[in-house]
Amino acid sequence: MLAPTESSNIKVCYIAGREASYSRTHMVAQGLQRAGCDVVTCLPPGKSFRHYPKLIWQFLRKKRGCDLVVVGFYGQLIFPFVWLLTRKPILYDVYISTYDTMVHDRGKGGEKSLISRFYYWSDVLSMRLADRIILETHDHILDYSRKFGVPESKFFHIFLATDDSVLLPKTGIAENGAAGANGDPGGNGQSADSVQTGDQFLVHFHGEYAPFHGVEHILRAADLLRDENVHFQVIGRGITYDHDMKLARDLHLKNCTFIDWVPYAQLADHMCRAQACLGIFGENPRTERVLTNKVVESIAVARPLITARNEPVQELLKDGESALLVERANPEAIARAILKLRDDSVLRGKISRNGYDVFLRNCTLDMFSKKLDTVIKEMLN
Repeated sequence: MLAPTESSNIKVCYIAGREASYSRTHMVAQGLQRAGCDVVTCLPPGKSFRHYPKLIWQFLRKKRGCDLVVVGFYGQLIFPFVWLLTRKPILYDVYISTYDTMVHDRGKGGEKSLISRFYYWSDVLSMRLADRIILETHDHILDYSRKFGVPESKFFHIFLATDDSVLLPKTGIAENGAAGANGDPGGNGQSADSVQTGDQFLVHFHGEYAPFHGVEHILRAADLLRDENVHFQVIGRGITYDHDMKLARDLHLKNCTFIDWVPYAQLADHMCRAQACLGIFGENPRTERVLTNKVVESIAVARPLITARNEPVQELLKDGESALLVERANPEAIARAILKLRDDSVLRGKISRNGYDVFLRNCTLDMFSKKLDTVIKEMLN
């Protein structure tokens, strides 16, 4: 753990639109505390917007005596109220764009619809009111600056990070293990115990089934590999879940195990049972613009990663060295990459080691807190 820095004299009020257990909320809170800040939190009990009025009232009471305000994800709707209620500098962890997520990823309204304009201006207003903005890649910074009319100088680059005291490499779980159970595309999911160690090559995916994840392409890759002694462990639920489960039933997949949910503290156990982890593969514009937590989480547990090639990922990882990068929305490319890792243990070891080295240099909680410490000092000086 980092020793307390000069930031130990700084009192920070951290307000976010997502609950304390949400991964990004937890990460920023941990990073601020590890940087030595005295952190006062204003967090809702859940993700519902109905909590926001009480959240603003909580901020009004707790902000007194703070030197700096940090607005976390999801901050677009609460940001104008925070700005009106404080004269302190505001650091904005924008994390993702509402406009990109709702319009480009989830198809909520056309480009020129009233609701899409609302999403767009919620991004514009919150980012223009902020004093500094945290973003995960330089590609993101260039895109947001151009799209929302925000000066590049306002942004501060910090790679996505994960809590490496929870997500870490674990030996002895299943270095050569895999699954022996049939999948359950019926929608009820299976317990973690249904994925057993065996002689199959186990491939792992976890996520919220967002459109940009491209789970359907993973399932089609599983169909291509049905006779290749490869098994897929798919964890999560979300927007495309029903559609993807129907596809799994239509394909009569027997080499997939579907697990609804696992506690975050147990995620590393599931990932380390696998010999390869999967990132994102969707075909919508958001796939080209994101790094995503699952990419960082995969290299955090030292598992070889296969994910779609885009500019944000390539800022962190190199194809064939620290990951295998493939064409998005291409089940054949996913299947070929899986077989390449299955059949080449030397390559698996190299990508695992190099990916983990990248993680240690860029994406640990210590590195995240150091970067937060730097930007906070810059703002207050």
